[in-house]
Formats: sequence, structure tokens, C-alpha cells
Amino acid sequence: MMNLIKNDPWLKPYKEAIEGRCNYVADRKKAITQNGRLSLSDFASGHLYFGLHKTSDGWTFREWAPNATAIYLIGSFNNWTKDEEYRLSKIDNGNWEIKLPADKLRHEDIFKLLIEWEGGCGERIPAWATRVIQDADSNIFNAQVWAPENPYRFSVKQFRPDTNPLLIYECHIGMATQSEQVGSYNEFRINVLPRIKADGYNAIQIMAIQEHPYYGSFGYHVSSFFAPSSRFGTPDDLKQLIDEAHAMGIAVIMDIVHSHAVKNEVEGLGRFDGSYNQYFHQGERREHKLWDSLCFDYGKQEVMHFLLSNCKYWIDEYRFDGFRFDGVTSMLYYSHGLSDNFTNYQDYYNGNEDDDAISYLTIANQLIHEVNPHAITIAEEVSGMPGLAAKIKDGGYGFDYRMAMNIPDYWIKSIKELKDEEWKPSSIFWELTNRRSDEKTISYAESHDQALVGDKTIIFRLIDSDMYWYMSKLYGSSLRTDRGIALHKMIRLITISTINGGYLNFMGNEFGHPEWIDFPREGNGWSHKYARRQWNLVDDPNLRYKALADFDKTMIETVKSVKDFQNTTICKLWDSDSDQILAYRREDLIFVFNFSPHKSFSNYGILTPQGEYVVLLNTDSSVFGGNNLADDTIHHFTQYDPLYEKDNKGWLQLYLPARTGMVLRLHKK
Repeated sequence: MMNLIKNDPWLKPYKEAIEGRCNYVADRKKAITQNGRLSLSDFASGHLYFGLHKTSDGWTFREWAPNATAIYLIGSFNNWTKDEEYRLSKIDNGNWEIKLPADKLRHEDIFKLLIEWEGGCGERIPAWATRVIQDADSNIFNAQVWAPENPYRFSVKQFRPDTNPLLIYECHIGMATQSEQVGSYNEFRINVLPRIKADGYNAIQIMAIQEHPYYGSFGYHVSSFFAPSSRFGTPDDLKQLIDEAHAMGIAVIMDIVHSHAVKNEVEGLGRFDGSYNQYFHQGERREHKLWDSLCFDYGKQEVMHFLLSNCKYWIDEYRFDGFRFDGVTSMLYYSHGLSDNFTNYQDYYNGNEDDDAISYLTIANQLIHEVNPHAITIAEEVSGMPGLAAKIKDGGYGFDYRMAMNIPDYWIKSIKELKDEEWKPSSIFWELTNRRSDEKTISYAESHDQALVGDKTIIFRLIDSDMYWYMSKLYGSSLRTDRGIALHKMIRLITISTINGGYLNFMGNEFGHPEWIDFPREGNGWSHKYARRQWNLVDDPNLRYKALADFDKTMIETVKSVKDFQNTTICKLWDSDSDQILAYRREDLIFVFNFSPHKSFSNYGILTPQGEYVVLLNTDSSVFGGNNLADDTIHHFTQYDPLYEKDNKGWLQLYLPARTGMVLRLHKK
């Protein structure tokens, strides 16, 4: 019996379905590797064959377009005319090819394909284009020849991510600038990377890298899968960013979108060769109605080839350290998970699973780890499908981590629907630690999702309009501001201290960046006001944002002070919903929280291992914008209790101010 089922006896009734899924994946892998004669890496090398390549004697261009009757290269080199000299020849299996002398194309030439088919024709950007730019005047997108004489050369030859634990700083290049405009790779590298390093994070997760026509889509409507977005700079700029991140010890994870594609036909793959189902499903399954996008047909060998090659390309060409796969729930189910409640295991194994998409995801994980054994893969998945982050050999899907998407939902729900007096520590602890024992998760209080599309960040939900008046140390405070700052720190501390894999923060949220995220659009006059980061707020010592940033940095340092913190056992010491107190231990660290909004406790007893304890971190410290009600220089000694002498335990008696969290360490002499 496979370990996935051994580890969870409740899966036994679905043994046949799980084994059937694994066998289907194995069969598809055999088909694409020709029964093992090829490696997955060999198969996933389409980017080395298709697209435009400079050769020793000129240029070679190839494209897969089985429905086409004729294809021409058109561009700045031939005045965008249909020229027989630039006509492709049909070779085999729906593939087209042209070979040109070296002087026919030059670095930075712009071009497209003119594709003809029975009954029509259209201009198209090559599906395998590695550089796509938008004309500033016309806003038209074109492919661009990218073959600089002196391409960027990486200085860091080998890099291994630090995953003990994985501490992710989620970011978006365009909105990382303070100016009301689109930021660049170079600005991010120079201005933001050093901040991330200083804050203690060991990974960045970059959103919106794959080229997308509409900036406001946050990169989710991809048009050119092999092209890094040119609105942020050149391919070499991105390579230098990744190289310098590696030099700082920072891993670079890419948010990869293989769950769907933009519907655009001129810019994207929508009707690339005139047919509707070259890359996508036919009929009702072609469109994702909620996302207004197109759904890949993962059952096609050519689509597997395209997407798997895309994974390998980003690792080989740009040295990305892995991927966060977006929209995995949509891929797993024929229903895209839109009409399902997922309240019991039967909901996962009722014939709704898309075996072709599942096989793609599983094989993609195998491929990525074959290309780079140290690569990181993360599933953004909300249904809770068992085994997603379990090893393939154990019956899982092979992701290294899954996003703990229940946690931010829980925090938002608590803030919106419950009075402070109704927050129950037992419920909080259960929500933060309720996960499968054989799957690692990325815990987070909020990501970019919680502030997009008219939503609010945690700090803005807590403080709201008072942020405009009471975040200055010079002009007093308000009860709402004090509450928001206190809970902002407590929520983050309890979230990171209960991880079993990694932790994620979206850029700026660590210091309570104000307001929401709103990309330029017609409804806001194409303004960038809310699509940027106001770093000046955290840099100003007279504002309270700096205290939140200092807390976040110290919190990260505290977690990193314990080797392999994420693997240590979480031992609950005490919880009381009536007092709103929670305490737990991880190795030599004791975490204690008082969520009560108005009750403080003196000499509150918590049974812990005997010894002397020192305070490492206190959310109420004045350094972190708190009230400084406790003296953190005092060492705390456990009180002897004969009932627990044989367990080497005693009572740690603490002063617990209202709305405070603290971390203590067992002092070793």
C-alpha cells in the first residue's frame, strides 16, 4: 500500500481511484519518454528547437501550426510585407521552418508571423517568442529579435536555496517602485533587493513575469509564455536581478501561470493557427467563464511539450529556483472547483478530477526536480486535495509545498465578523496547525490576493481611515490605531511561529503598507497611485510604520535562530478561550499570546520545562510601537511543583498584558 494511504487511513476507500491516477501518470510519462528511452529533460527541450535561434551560419526559425496553409515572417526587416523570401516551409507533424542568412535579421528587429489558413489569415506573435515588446505609440505588441553581442553572463555558477525554513518575500516588479509609474528590474535590484536581504527573507516570489498584454491583470492573463515582461526591462536585466539575488543568498521563485491563457488572438495563443483547439479544449471546456480565459488541453502531447519546455526554459535560461503554480484548483477538476464545497473526501474522488491536468502537474514536478534537484515547487490550491505536496513515489503529486490558503481567509473572516472578545485561541491554534502531516505548507497572514480587486490589507481593515491621521509619532494616536498595530504584530507572529514548511509576506505588508492594490485602469484614470510601494513611509523614523518593519525583522531573526525551525514539534502548553490565552513550545522557545482586548494577567502560570527563561521578543515593546508594559530584561524562573518533578516541569509565571504576544527562550548556561 502506498504511503499516502498508509499515512491517512481515511483514504483507504479511495485506494482504487488514487492508484488509477498514479497509473495514468505513469502511462503518460512512458508515452512522452518513449518508454524511458528519453529523459523528461530531453522531451522538455522544445525551446531549443522552436522559435528563433541564431546559428553559426545565420538564423533558424520554427513554429508548430498544424492548421496553417502558409506562414511568413513579417517585420521591420521587410517593411511588414508578405515576402516570399521570408516564407516558411512545412516540414513534418504540423511544424514549419525557415533558415535565413545572418544579414537578414539583426538584434532588436521587431517581427510577427503572418499565418494563413483555409478561409482566413492573421498576424501572430510566435508562440515560442522569448522577447515581446509593446510599441509606446500604438500599444501594439511585437516579437523582437534578442541576440546581443555580449549577453549577460551569470557570476553565481551554482546556487542552493535555503529552505530551513523557506521565508518568501512575494513581490511584483512593476509596483515595487515608489514613483507613480511602472518599476523596472534594475530599480528592484538596486532599491528593493537590499531591503529584502536586510529584513532576513531568503527567497523572493516574483509575480507577473510571463508577458501579459494587460498590466492590470497582475500577470494572470499570459500571452507569451517564454517571454519575460518587457515593460520591466530587458531579459539581461532580469538575469542580473536573479544573479545578484543569488549572490545575496536569496532564492528566486517565479509565479508561473499554466492553468489558463489570455483569450487574445493577435497577442496570444487564442486562435494561433486559425483553429480554436490547437492548444485549448473544444466546446464548453475551452473557456474559463469566471476568469475570461482559455483552458489548455493537457491531454495533447504537443501541449505537454509546450508547457514542460516552458518550465525547463525558465530554469535553464534565467536560473529561476522554482515555481509557484497558480490556479492549481482550476486545473485539478473539470468544474475548476467553482461548484464544489470539498467538505469530505468523497468530493475529491467523485469523477470530477481532470486526469490529464493532474498528469501534467505531476510530470512537471518530476521534470523540474530532474533539471534542478534543489528546485522549489509550490501549489496555489484551495480545495485541499490530499497528496498534492506528497512525494510522487508515495502516491502524491510531487509539489514541495502547498499554500495554506485557509489561514488568510481565517484572519480576514475573524477581523470582519468577530468582536475582539470573541476571538478563541483554541480555534486560532487549530486553524494554523490543521494540515496533513506528510505535506509541507507555506503559511501566511496575507498575500497580494487579500488586497487586490477592491479588497483590503489586514492593517487597513484594522485601522481604516485612522491610518491617514494617527500613524505619526508626533501627533498622538487613536484606540483603533493602537489596536490595529498590536493585532498586526500578533497575527504575524502566531502565523510564522506555527509553520511546518515556510512563511510568505507580500512586499510592504510587513510594515503595514496603507490602502489596497489598484492597477491603472479606465475606472481610476489610468492612475498608478495604488500600484506602487511607498518606501518613504517605512524609512521615516517619525512614522509608526518603521516600528512594524523592525518587529517583522526581529520576528524573522527569532525564527531563524532555531535550526530547522519548521521541523520542530509544536507542543501546546495551554489554551483558555475564556482568558483568550494560548501558549505553545517549539524546542527551547515558548510562545505566549494574550488576545484579550482589555484583560491583563499577573503571574499567569504556564507549565513548561524547568529552567530560566529570557524574553526574546515582545509585541508590546516600545521599540515595536507597543506600550512597554512589561520589563523584558527580567529573567523568568519556573516555580517548582512536586506533581511535575518527574517530568522536569515547573510553572512559568508571567505578566501578560492585554493584546500581547511574547517569545521566551530557555536559557542554557
